[in-house]
Amino acid sequence: MMKYNKLFALLAGRGMKKTDLLPVISAPTLAKLSKGETTTTDVLCKICDFLDCQPADIMEYEK
Repeated sequence: MMKYNKLFALLAGRGMKKTDLLPVISAPTLAKLSKGETTTTDVLCKICDFLDCQPADIMEYEK
């Protein structure tokens, strides 16, 4: 299972809120990430481009 806690920690560390992602992803997609649900690689690329980071900076795999 993929966890996105690192994404939300990164946002907080930059003084940002989850809603700051809304220019690049939809509200339903943001809700899915908040619940730890799956998303597409396209969404992950958009987030990484927006935050200028790598996928490993925003997610981790948990068995």
